[in-house]
Amino acid sequence: MEEEIVAVLGAPATEVEALTHNAMNGVTAGIWRVRTERRSALLKVLTRRKNAHTGWESSTDPRHWNYWRREADVYATDLPAVWAGAGVRAPRLLKLVERDDGDLALWLEDVAGRPATAWSIDRHGLLGHQLGLAQGGAGQVERPWTSRSFLRDYVDSKRVPYELLEDDSAWRHPLIGETFPPGLRAELLRLHRDRAWLLTLLESLPRALCHLDLWPSNALDVDGRSVLIDWAFAGDGALGEDVGNYIPDSVFDLYVPAARLPDLDAAVFGGYVRGLREAGWRGDERLVRLAVCASAVKYDWLVPRMMQQIDRQPQGYGGRAPVEAARLFRERGAAMMFLARWADEARRLSDALA
Repeated sequence: MEEEIVAVLGAPATEVEALTHNAMNGVTAGIWRVRTERRSALLKVLTRRKNAHTGWESSTDPRHWNYWRREADVYATDLPAVWAGAGVRAPRLLKLVERDDGDLALWLEDVAGRPATAWSIDRHGLLGHQLGLAQGGAGQVERPWTSRSFLRDYVDSKRVPYELLEDDSAWRHPLIGETFPPGLRAELLRLHRDRAWLLTLLESLPRALCHLDLWPSNALDVDGRSVLIDWAFAGDGALGEDVGNYIPDSVFDLYVPAARLPDLDAAVFGGYVRGLREAGWRGDERLVRLAVCASAVKYDWLVPRMMQQIDRQPQGYGGRAPVEAARLFRERGAAMMFLARWADEARRLSDALA
């Protein structure tokens, strides 16, 4: 390890700091910030040897949503450069090291920027605009290792007890009764009933190269440009699917209050459509809105998982700190009701466009 640090950074490390990440994912062996006296870099190690949590197993199939070496291929071929003219980029790859044990060490630029976890609604809207410029300009981009059928396979991988949605005793738990909005149970049952239809609908919509893990923990502002990290899922998606992920995920981990969801939706989606138009895209924007709204299906599994783990102390992303259970359930419950309205909008749009 020390020899690798010297080879990449030109000097021994003075500090190695482990960084928060999704430790459940079988692809990620770890992420560190490595500092020398004069510079720093991020080290992300990709592996296929890790025992993963159920639903997060790595794959050797290059089209699988969790293909173990996709992110190395993204950086090695500079795939994000197709979006560079839109004000969106990735960290620079400093070096890719194929280790003797078969793991891949990604040495990346340590980007000094303002994380999207602290952005204003307007700055989130700017990302939407930049993403519209990027995806409207580049369109669909295929590589032999870009993911396909990401959303369907991701949702199917979440093995949760959906029967809890029908369980009266589960819904009588005080934490649920005190925090979830009235009517949410019926809406979640309807969303789950329509799951296959929504996934098929999304797969029929206009396509683009998508990041597919776009949320505030994966974006930074550097002088007005957006730097996106964690390209492990990148591949084929519906035009608007990244927006449909970004908006609710800003709430699920408590970065944006659920009460601001209508403002966030208007800012990000509005900016996205403007970006598409400025990039020359001339399609029907109702199809884009349909993709955004139908993306609600990605979170079909979330409430059953919350109900399954209701007596555990909830933790923030990556297990970094305890989170107040009532606050988490209240915010997520409100966000899921918002997504129920998205799903209903998708039904109406689908009927109108038939």
